[in-house]
Amino acid sequence: MKNLFIFLFLSITTAVVAQPSTLRDNTWKTLSKLTYKKEYDEVLGLKVDVPVFSKEVKALEGREVTVKGYIIPTDGYKSQKEFVFSAFPYNMCFFCGGAGPETVMEVTTKQPVQYTTEPIYLKGILKLNGADVNRLIYSLEKAEKL
Repeated sequence: MKNLFIFLFLSITTAVVAQPSTLRDNTWKTLSKLTYKKEYDEVLGLKVDVPVFSKEVKALEGREVTVKGYIIPTDGYKSQKEFVFSAFPYNMCFFCGGAGPETVMEVTTKQPVQYTTEPIYLKGILKLNGADVNRLIYSLEKAEKL
């Protein structure tokens, strides 16, 4: 009976502790809920893919979200306050042809974040971009490393 109690206690506490991480890990899944439509871009002189955000994605705009991912450095391998953040490691990210544009976001942080090849969690305000083809479709502003 004592062993059963210990097993149940550990199962319950593990589930409670693991829950926030599980919720955090679903952010990329939600952000993947979009489609694209072709629209003519006057400046480029050709049709481009424009994101059409789902209701779930639109509901996150301007809200604080937590997301797990990988730093894709844009200014060397040092601490930086602006970088690209990817759902996948560097060798599998969007820029390497291994994923779609919904798997990366521009990040601006309050404090510099040290580059690492390990996944990290960031918390910040999510912004959507459906108009400027020269920017990523997602950005995380006022971000903090957790």
